[in-house]
Formats: sequence, structure tokens, C-alpha cells
Amino acid sequence: MSRKLDVSAVVAGLAPGMTVFVPGLSGESLAFHEALQAAPDKAAGVTFTGLHFPGINRSDYLGLHPDARQRAYVMTPGLRAGLVDGRAELLTLDYPGIYRDLAARAGEVDLAIAQVSPPDREGRCSFGPSSDFHPAIWARARRRVLHVNPQVPRTRGAFSVRLDGADAYFEAASPLVQYDAGGSSPAIAQHAARVASLVRDGDTLEFGVGKLPGAILAALVHHRGLRIWSGMVTDAVSTLLDAGAIAARGAIDAGVALGDAAYYARLERDDSYYFRPVSQTHDVRRLAALNQFCAINSAVEVDLFGQVNADSLNGRLMAGVGGLPAFVAGAQLSNEGRSIVALPAATDDGRHSRIVARFNNGLVALPRHAADYVVTEHGIAELRGRDLRGRAEALIAVAAPAFRTQLAADWDAILRKL
Repeated sequence: MSRKLDVSAVVAGLAPGMTVFVPGLSGESLAFHEALQAAPDKAAGVTFTGLHFPGINRSDYLGLHPDARQRAYVMTPGLRAGLVDGRAELLTLDYPGIYRDLAARAGEVDLAIAQVSPPDREGRCSFGPSSDFHPAIWARARRRVLHVNPQVPRTRGAFSVRLDGADAYFEAASPLVQYDAGGSSPAIAQHAARVASLVRDGDTLEFGVGKLPGAILAALVHHRGLRIWSGMVTDAVSTLLDAGAIAARGAIDAGVALGDAAYYARLERDDSYYFRPVSQTHDVRRLAALNQFCAINSAVEVDLFGQVNADSLNGRLMAGVGGLPAFVAGAQLSNEGRSIVALPAATDDGRHSRIVARFNNGLVALPRHAADYVVTEHGIAELRGRDLRGRAEALIAVAAPAFRTQLAADWDAILRKL
């Protein structure tokens, strides 16, 4: 029988040397973090682990106490100081690798926290809008505590738990992590329309989060028979659902949903959604079996070989590669699949091109053979099937006009050295 506790009692049970799994994205228990903030000494000597995403999760576990530790998979602002002083580990893994790492270490997790809906009549709790990494940890963690939150919607998915299957639970009405990508603009809408022109009726889509992905979805309202298989989905999907562009019931498979309270409430009513763990959403074999799988992702820079830098800026790591490699590999293996990389042609201030001759300090997220299309607001560079020179010329043609002459000169110099 699961024991009911107060969240403060869960925090009081922490001790130096423990490892605690704290989910991220919309699965993060803000009530648990708030209780930690009220008793920061309990974080001393504790290692917190989980996938937390910059710009979405703002809880700073390392900042709770000078002796707190963290095992992380994505760079976040609060992690930087810990990497310098040795309190933090940052693993360079993609999403499938993160899942495998968590599963391999699940038996070493002393406490796993999971935020769930209230139980149904059979005593089962839903993980709501976040089913990504929980199954990797839950069965083998030494102690499992549920945060039963009435604000968590009951969703359909591949993984749920019984209330009496946990070691303990606490009840707390707490807001879910919310996400707002921000508004679009005429330039973003024009860019999005170019990307949308590469999408066909009946495609299965994967996409990221942000202003441009949201605008791309808005540009697809006149398409029909679309399906979604993605690591994350946002409330921008509602536009496609309401327009009739999404195929039918159960047409959206995702690991995580992100949005506002109204969107989370919709998830409980809308049978279009089915939530899956990363072991399914990012399984290249499953992706390859999808017809017309179209992976649409953003980037920081693309060089003239077609290599993609997705997570560093001037050598400064900003995030991680996430699910990008798996989704692109799946798109390449899918029947009529496509991999699309969309990015602005220049930085916001117009001073730097984001189509570059070569990477100096950037970390490569995708090798040069991976992207089929690169799309900027200036056009579409089709790379699949082109030779080395043809790829570079296509990329220069979609760069910001002010940088094209220099890029062409740089490419000529690169060719002479190859």
C-alpha cells in the first residue's frame, strides 16, 4: 500500500550520497522543487538527474546548495558553474542514449519523483503530458514517490502507474510547466511557407519547439491527412486539429506536450493524442517504418558541406543534440521520407551569416550527409543527390545576400585545399 506523505516529508528524507530522479519538461514537479527551496540544506550531497531543457525548465537544482550535484544531459544556465567546479556532469548523448543511460543506472536511483493525475476508479494514474523518460527509471528505482496533482490531465498513453504501486505519494495542486513560443512575424511566416511547401498531404511530421516551428504548423492548415510522430508537441498543433488537417483519432504520437493550462486541459478531452516513452518515439526502426516521415528541425548554423550545428554559439554550448540525429536517420530510411533543416539566413542583428563556410568552434549535430533540404527565408537548398560543389552552391544561394560573395570566395579557397 502506498503511503501518503506531505511533500516536506519527502524532502526531509533526502541524505548526502543519494541520487534523485527529477523529471523535466512538462513532467517536472514544481511542488517538489519549491519544497526543496524551503529546505535547501537537504540538497547537500544529493545528486539530481533528469532531462531539463533550457528555456522551458527554470528550476536550478545545483543552485539549491553549494554541495548539491547534478548529472545532466543538456546544457542549462544553472549547470555552467557546476561544470567548472566539478559538481556537475554533462553527458554528450542524444535522446535514445539518454534513455539507455537512465535505464542502465535506474537501480542506483534512490528516489524517483513522478508527477501524475489523480487515480481513476481502477487506481491508475496518468503521466499527463509527459511520458518521455519515466519508464526508463520507474521499475528499478529504490524508492518511488508520486506527486498526485489534480492539474495533470488524464491522457492516453503507453505508460501509467497504479497509486498503490508507488512507495509513497503526496498531493499538491500545482501549475504545470508552461511554454509560450512567442508570436510570429511576416518574415517568419514567409520562411514557414517555404518549409510548408515541402510537406505533402499524408505526411507524418516531426518538429521542434519555437516561433518558426509554430509558424510552420500554422502554414499547414490547408494540408490534409497529416499525422504527427514527434518528441515534443506544442499548442500550435491545435491549429491543425481545428482546421481538419490532422488525419483522425490517434494521429498524434508524442513524448511530451508543452503549452498553457488551456492546452493541457484539452489533452484530456482530445483523443487525437497518444503519449509514448523515448524508447518508442525515438526508435529509428519505428521511424523508418513510417511512410512519408518528414523530420523538420531548426539549427544554429549550416556549413557549406551541409554539416549542421544545432546547439552551440561561438563555441558556447547552448543545449544538446536531443532527438535530432534519431529523427533525421528515421527520415532517411522512411519510404518517401525527408529531412528538413530550417534556419534564418542571418543573426537577428544581420551582422553574421548562419550559412557559414566552415565551422570554427561549432559542435556538429548532423554530419554532412544527413540533411536533405536546408530552408531559409531566401529559398530552399535541395542537397540530396547533389555533388560537393552543387551542395555548396545551393547553400550559398539561400544565404543572406550580403554574405553570398564572401561565401563563394571562401568556398573556392576550401576547394583548392581539399
